[in-house]
Amino acid sequence: MTFEPKNAMYNTVVLAGDYWSHIIKAGQTLRIIDCEGNQAADTMFYAISNPQERYSAQDTINHQKNVYLTKGSQLISNLGNLLLTITEDTCGRHDTLGGACSAESNSVRYDLEKINMHNCRDSFVAALREHNLELGKKDLNSNINFFMNVPISPDGKSTFSDGISEKGKYVQLKAAIDVLCIISNCPQLNNPCNAFNPTPIALLIWE
Repeated sequence: MTFEPKNAMYNTVVLAGDYWSHIIKAGQTLRIIDCEGNQAADTMFYAISNPQERYSAQDTINHQKNVYLTKGSQLISNLGNLLLTITEDTCGRHDTLGGACSAESNSVRYDLEKINMHNCRDSFVAALREHNLELGKKDLNSNINFFMNVPISPDGKSTFSDGISEKGKYVQLKAAIDVLCIISNCPQLNNPCNAFNPTPIALLIWE
């Protein structure tokens, strides 16, 4: 199958700093496009059949013995099950260690007055409220930061660095089971994950 945008069953643009949620059914393919380059797309997945089952960074890293995500990576749940597989990746690698920005982390990392800035954790909660799954802030695990560059040094330290993504780069995932996908198109202005300039992402789904 060729994944042409004209053949997609779903096609939308998520504006800078906005959020998105959608059910991806088993066998469907989701493509996330970095429209202008160096934009971080903070992403979480929940199993529809049991919302207490969700993406686990720890289980995924342990399963693949690699801290970065790229083509071939299998996204594993907290129950050890396969949720999705990355089938294509034109960026090269993606972060799953850096977590999502929050009011608290913004105030600690940058300045107390930043506590009122828009952030990904609040966007995640807003996205979850759109679905009757009784999920909230307590259900936010460590997420995936597609297109975000968090290099790990030989001594195990991590730093937020300039992105390695470019305009039009994308990552493509195929769902193994029905999942709810929530994305916060990161509004971060204080670190280089968005090149200090949040921009849109595009989302396409194929049967």
